[in-house]
Amino acid sequence: MKIQRTTYLSLGSNVGNPIENLQLAINSIAKNVGRVTKISSVYKTASWGFDSDDFLNICIEVSSHLNPENLLERVLTIETELGRNRGTSTAYKARIIDIDVLLFDDEVIFYNNLTVPHPRMLDRKFVLVPLAEIAPLLKHPIAKETITKCLAHCDDALEIKKTNLILTRPISIIEKYNYIAIEGNIGAGKTTLAKMIGDDFNAKLVLERFADNPFLPKYYEDMEKYAFPLEMSFLADRYQQLSDDLAQFDLFKNFIVSDYYIFKSLIFAQVSLSKEEYKLYRRIFDVMYKEITKPDLYVYLYQSIESLLENIKKRGRAYEQNIKPEYLEQIHQGYVNFIKTEQNLNTLIIDVSEMNFEKNIEDYHSVIDMINYNKGILKA
Repeated sequence: MKIQRTTYLSLGSNVGNPIENLQLAINSIAKNVGRVTKISSVYKTASWGFDSDDFLNICIEVSSHLNPENLLERVLTIETELGRNRGTSTAYKARIIDIDVLLFDDEVIFYNNLTVPHPRMLDRKFVLVPLAEIAPLLKHPIAKETITKCLAHCDDALEIKKTNLILTRPISIIEKYNYIAIEGNIGAGKTTLAKMIGDDFNAKLVLERFADNPFLPKYYEDMEKYAFPLEMSFLADRYQQLSDDLAQFDLFKNFIVSDYYIFKSLIFAQVSLSKEEYKLYRRIFDVMYKEITKPDLYVYLYQSIESLLENIKKRGRAYEQNIKPEYLEQIHQGYVNFIKTEQNLNTLIIDVSEMNFEKNIEDYHSVIDMINYNKGILKA
């Protein structure tokens, strides 16, 4: 579990479209640094220390698992990506975006190019006014006074005006959902994605315990003989795990990600069981299904059959190497039928056939954006 820390950043811009620059910076901070929890009003000030166009300034509160050094590195990268060229001069000048790390919890830091608290923040009203708006009772770790009192003691004569300009706070997926279930065919990447989201958003993970199932290797050797005991053992284990973990999530976590949903049991049973076995299985399943907590969002990762076979080969589980394309297609169609008929689930389908969200951070961010805005692509 990663420890979340609170940091306060000051943002300013006076080149091009300053309000748009601030919004782009906020969006990038939310994506690359951490959850933006508060945004101050937008304030207008004259340039400080040099002659130039007026600045728009804000302060934001961010919850992040990054350490101070990595946080500064991400901030500098965001400035560069938005078009800032720092150069070698230390003179004040107009800038498309300026992001300063003001405070990091209550720590005092002197490390390479990072000094926290920011050494000049107490001398600048364009910093203290927006910061006092979002964190009035926050204590400066060196001055030992609240930001409100620090502002009262500030003798900066620069005029600062509150504007009516509006910035949008990016909403994190943990504010939208308590429980996300990620599903997909064999080799679709559901466990990898669940772990990445769990790590990124400090979620409680509920991962399928397929490796502990003694029937699984036997099933791939003799599907007809071992189908029923395999599916029954999976159903019992999934029911117990989801019942135990989801019943407790309000006590320990407010966000859970699982790499399966119990309906998976029925989809695989439809493919692997005989007609008589399936009838019995369905009766048992229906009783259990009524008791299971439904996810706030059900995500199905679609991968082409070719991609699935390649992924299965790469991960090298011996008992999976003889899986046929026809079997994977049957499983996919089972999911499609389930999604079409299960109207009570908030369902999102994402085509990840051309993505590698484990190695390409942009692909991962694309998936997170789709989850956040509930926009995917249906592959039937």
